Amino acid sequence: METGQNLSLERAIDIVRRRARWIALCLVVVVGAAYGFSEQQTKKYTATATLVFSNNDLGQQIAGLPGAGSNETQQTQQSTNVKLIQLGDVAAKTANRLGISGGQVSGSLSVSAQGESNLIDVSATASSAVLAEQIANTYTRQFVAEQQSRNHAYYVSALKLVKRQLASLSPKDRAGAAGVNLQGRAQSLGVLAELREGNVRIAQTASAPSGPSSPKVKRNTVFGGVLGLLLGLAVAFLLERLDRRIREPEELQAIYGVPLLGVIPESAALSRSANGHRLARRKKTSRETLPLHEEEAFQLIRAHLRYFNIDRELRTLLVVSAAPGDGKTTIARHLANAAARMGSVVLLLEADLRCPALAEQLDLQPGPGLSDVLIGELSLWSATQLVDVASDPVDGAAGRSLDVLAAGVPLPPNPAKLIESHAMAAVLEEARSTYDLVVIDTPPLAAFSDAVPLLRKADGVIVVGRGGRNRRDVAERLHETLTGIRAPLLGVVANGFKARRLHSYDYKHASAYAAADRTRTAGASVNGGSSHDEPLPAATAPASLSHEATRLRDDGSTGDAVDLEAST
Repeated sequence: METGQNLSLERAIDIVRRRARWIALCLVVVVGAAYGFSEQQTKKYTATATLVFSNNDLGQQIAGLPGAGSNETQQTQQSTNVKLIQLGDVAAKTANRLGISGGQVSGSLSVSAQGESNLIDVSATASSAVLAEQIANTYTRQFVAEQQSRNHAYYVSALKLVKRQLASLSPKDRAGAAGVNLQGRAQSLGVLAELREGNVRIAQTASAPSGPSSPKVKRNTVFGGVLGLLLGLAVAFLLERLDRRIREPEELQAIYGVPLLGVIPESAALSRSANGHRLARRKKTSRETLPLHEEEAFQLIRAHLRYFNIDRELRTLLVVSAAPGDGKTTIARHLANAAARMGSVVLLLEADLRCPALAEQLDLQPGPGLSDVLIGELSLWSATQLVDVASDPVDGAAGRSLDVLAAGVPLPPNPAKLIESHAMAAVLEEARSTYDLVVIDTPPLAAFSDAVPLLRKADGVIVVGRGGRNRRDVAERLHETLTGIRAPLLGVVANGFKARRLHSYDYKHASAYAAADRTRTAGASVNGGSSHDEPLPAATAPASLSHEATRLRDDGSTGDAVDLEAST
């Protein structure tokens, strides 16, 4: 569970990294829009005055009314006070005093209670700080004055009622308890009427605000930044969902339904070699030196192929890809080189007769090649070229070499027919009986059908897919093609993936495989013989003859390899 969560987190981080431009664009656009919109808005200022309401239980008792009761009654009274402030013609009277419209006053007011207290805030918002202050203070003063007038009239009315009750009493009753009580109430009501006090007063007057209350440019900009970031992330993941390109090595494995043989990281050295980087002409080499972890990646692929050699003899290996630019030529070349380094007798055969690249990459003569062999002008041994395996002397591979059969020049006008011919089948059979391993480079299957006849003739097929380039639908169509003709598909090689995205691929395993292979092949001879436990058994005598023939050709001899074999 933890590993799955780590993979999901790493994948999410990778999506964010790859779609960083879209996220940044959304962030800049939304932040800029929020800032610009805020700056364009008219500045508003808010001033707030505070009123405090009292229960005035004494006045109510004197008037003969019950006082405030439970907390529920107080909460209800608080809501009533808020509504009371908003009722009446206070707004119109405030507008008359200030010389503005009543709608401007009522539209600018906001009344709210402070929690469960008796304090009520009256806020006024206007385009001017001074005007906001005037509206808030004038409104609250007008409201308090009206409440005081109403309370005065209330106490005066109650006083008149008490006096009429006293007048209706007889002198005897007036001297009694009821009369004394009414006289005391009349006296208290008279005092309250003279004081002109109400149950509300101004607790705090409004002051002119020092800054606008809206728009809040800083807050809106920050909010725009958060919104832009969320929008950018949403766009990034939406684009990722709509993107049909393959991003993870595991996707290749899932599409083709075969094991993942290895993952080749993005490499400047591999890019230089794939682009035909010229090496020193004094000595032909099959590659320029690769970094250790990249070299071990090819060794791991070769080691994985050992496990397919149990029920069948794996001599001819077809390297295919869905589209051009996937790097299958580079994979085939370095895979053949890795096998040769470990002592196998290897032929790298270029079956791409449309757009060959091996001769340029390996600094070889473009011809003669496979096309000359297929039309019968040369034998297999006469057309192959020998290149040394560049290696350090530590692994004991110094002096080993690799046979290469380039496509040849000029390119034939009918490459598909040549590949499908009996001559091609004969070449494969001859190479299979001679070499420990024949690695065949082919044209892309999604673009050309030339390699389709070879799919059933090879002992095994490896599919190369490039990260961030292959489309899922193209890969799925290729899988259907391979499945339909029952090609002996062994596995897939993921090419061009960034090292930080290789979640499940550990180069320590590759180092362990390579170290074990170097130990097993410590006593192996140079090309022409292989170690006793190499999984691909070598036909050493014909291979030795082929290498000898090649060396004779390098020395200037024009003798044919077949003649040399016959004489021997």
